[in-house]
Amino acid sequence: MSAVAVEESAPVQTPLHDRGARAVLALARFEARRLVLSIPVVIAFVAYVAWIVWRTRDSWDGYPVLQDADRATQSMPMLVGLAVLLCAARAVVRSERHGTEPHFATLVLQPWRRTAAHALSVVPAALLTAACVAGQFGWEALKPGAVGHGSPAELAVGPLTVLAFGTLGVLLGRLTMSAFAAPLLVVVLLFVFVLGTGPSEESGLSWLAPAVPVIGPDSLPSDLLGRPAAWHALYLAGAALCIAFLAMAVAGGRGTFVRAGLALSLAAAVTGGVLQARGVTPSPELTAAREHASADPDLTCAEHGGSTYCALPEWAPRTGAWAEVVDRVQAVAGGSAHDRPLVVRQRIDARYGPGTDASIPASTEPHRVTVGTAWGGNRVPEFSSAVAAVLVAGTEAAGSELCDGRMVTVMWLSLSWQDDPMDALRRVRLDDSVTGSAIVLSPTDPLSMTEGQTDVVRRLLENPPAGTGARVKKHWAELTAPGVTTARVAELLGVPGPKKADTCED
Repeated sequence: MSAVAVEESAPVQTPLHDRGARAVLALARFEARRLVLSIPVVIAFVAYVAWIVWRTRDSWDGYPVLQDADRATQSMPMLVGLAVLLCAARAVVRSERHGTEPHFATLVLQPWRRTAAHALSVVPAALLTAACVAGQFGWEALKPGAVGHGSPAELAVGPLTVLAFGTLGVLLGRLTMSAFAAPLLVVVLLFVFVLGTGPSEESGLSWLAPAVPVIGPDSLPSDLLGRPAAWHALYLAGAALCIAFLAMAVAGGRGTFVRAGLALSLAAAVTGGVLQARGVTPSPELTAAREHASADPDLTCAEHGGSTYCALPEWAPRTGAWAEVVDRVQAVAGGSAHDRPLVVRQRIDARYGPGTDASIPASTEPHRVTVGTAWGGNRVPEFSSAVAAVLVAGTEAAGSELCDGRMVTVMWLSLSWQDDPMDALRRVRLDDSVTGSAIVLSPTDPLSMTEGQTDVVRRLLENPPAGTGARVKKHWAELTAPGVTTARVAELLGVPGPKKADTCED
């Protein structure tokens, strides 16, 4: 037997670093697909999309202010983040649960590289969240009544929250290697961030939470918000990266890449956290700008049908909607009020920042009507009541003090032309009633209706006698005369009067 020496060529070796990077990306793609298609994440995204459709369809009554709409995208992604946290943690401990961890020792991937792949696997979930945020905000921005400007930093909060929660799940799985730790943490975070037991006021500590979507009843111009949104986005991004690099370090990553990444991401998170806490306190310049906007704002004025409409620059497109309401109210008025020039002026109280419910005092200037920053829905009958009160009483301050039969005239002017006058009557009253006495809401000081006035107004709106509009114009002088009784107004308009005299008319 003879031995034949066979010379074999040495195989081409791929550098270990290159093979490791490719393997990390391959594993990340595999884990990302499993993560996105896992049942909790699928349910979370389905619920998220359903919530977007349900909420955005009628949000802000079709008149969103975009600097509020961007913050409205921040809360719901936390639920998606909790699902991603849970599934990411389970993916990390899968090999431990299935008893396959020893087999990974034969692969090219060290534990810290596998951890890096798991951290990368949460990125597609964050990108899907970004697509949902863009869809929600884009829907709001495309509404015909939209005004204002959104902030990219505010819109980034939702996707960054999902990214941070996902990397937290990876770290938790690597630290505990237990399938029970993630569900327990999800329950804790659910109570802290979702069910409202966490910090609720806009303070330095509250900004350590993923989202601080403080939205009040009155919108403010975008340059008066004073929210440290950019620093908060940096804080979230730094925190997500820091958690990811920390998980790699826990898994044995001691190289320059991991140490440098951990140091830089920690610096970014600390920098963003410190500067966002400082940014909560308004600067002297912001305080002065808020004072100026509250006392003597710079308004953009336009003429519509003889009246002047002055709005904050971002709200200028809404002057046409205000003018339409004024025209409808004046169309059913009589005397000089039918074509009296009015000044509709937008007023805000920005001194206390966003999220506050500050009242606006009634104006004492003749023929001036106040309008706020919200519009649509209940705001329309509230504004029309203010217009009617100024037409009847002369000023907003005098209109808020009406107690005699002129209140019936005011409510007829305000509601008779609307599509559903009785529904508008219900919505403009504080207690949503159509019987008894009640407070009538207004952009400034409210008006009030007695039980007798409510009875007469309800009869006029439910089944108005033929020619009521003509009677209003014919008897305008008497219907708007100070001291006219509710019974006399009912007689002039052809409906039964109240059963007893109103208290303020005794």
